[in-house]
Amino acid sequence: MRNSTSFIGGGLRRDLLILLAIVVLGCCVPGLLNRGLVFIAGMIWINAVFGLSFNLLFGLSGVLSFGQAMFFAAGAYATAVFTQHMGLPFVPALLLSALTGGVLAGLVGVVALRRSEGVYFAILTLAFAELVHILISNTALLGRNDGLAGLQRPRLGFGGAQIDLVAGDNFYYFIVAVCAVLIVFIRWIIDTPFGRALQAVKQDPERAEFLGIPVRLHRLAIFVLAGATTAAAGALVAPWAQIVTPDLAHWSNSTNPILYTLLGGSAYFWGPALGAVVLSAVFYLTRTLVGLSDMVTGLLLLVVVVALPGGILGLLSRWTGGEGKR
Repeated sequence: MRNSTSFIGGGLRRDLLILLAIVVLGCCVPGLLNRGLVFIAGMIWINAVFGLSFNLLFGLSGVLSFGQAMFFAAGAYATAVFTQHMGLPFVPALLLSALTGGVLAGLVGVVALRRSEGVYFAILTLAFAELVHILISNTALLGRNDGLAGLQRPRLGFGGAQIDLVAGDNFYYFIVAVCAVLIVFIRWIIDTPFGRALQAVKQDPERAEFLGIPVRLHRLAIFVLAGATTAAAGALVAPWAQIVTPDLAHWSNSTNPILYTLLGGSAYFWGPALGAVVLSAVFYLTRTLVGLSDMVTGLLLLVVVVALPGGILGLLSRWTGGEGKR
């Protein structure tokens, strides 16, 4: 049985095989479901990366942020501006959007990590996220409260060849591919020396500092990386939903990756992804009754916190003898 307190461990090959199986299953979705459910499946992929990015920060380093929605919104709005207003090709716009999220995270992190830690850091990130929400809502270039609508899905050009992401379900497959790459990147970070140093920081910051690990610098670095991967996920929302609104930066959107992580299991790499699937299913099944989805979500979390503190994967791990933990 693996160490019950460790987020890091072996199993990279296993996780890549799991991802491969999920990708194959994901690619079968358009042939099995209608367009509406395909759209939801695309959002599940995006939300899974959103949750995994949050847990890269929280599960790996122990840094709790209540403001991840600002990076998600930054990626979405940056993509819309770069492609619709500036005419940039989509792939460079996607990369620049991830960079935008990373830069924003760096600016926030330099201020927040210098002044606070723990719950005070979390509250400070929430304040920054609300500031971003207010700025978006009052910026004419970003459509103010109405956001930016009518966004076009892109066509990719490679030399003389073009891939039309407008036709059929092509953009869905593009989302699957990009999200798979992001998931591999996030998983790779965990097994690097940098990732192991972050685990040491999480378990005992003072001891880590004594051993020569620059704690604040490592926390800032993982905050920037989580901001960049979150922004990359947000960047996919703009052409997929074809609209971006200030709600993407609202504090309530920052709770989503936290909910995914708690429900699935923060100590498990795939926990946030499973949480994203379960909550997306809840939202879909209760969509016709106002307020029911929030009520069911609250009840689910109550059950998890009281009876299943390790999340769904924690329960499955106990049933199977503790396998799968990071």
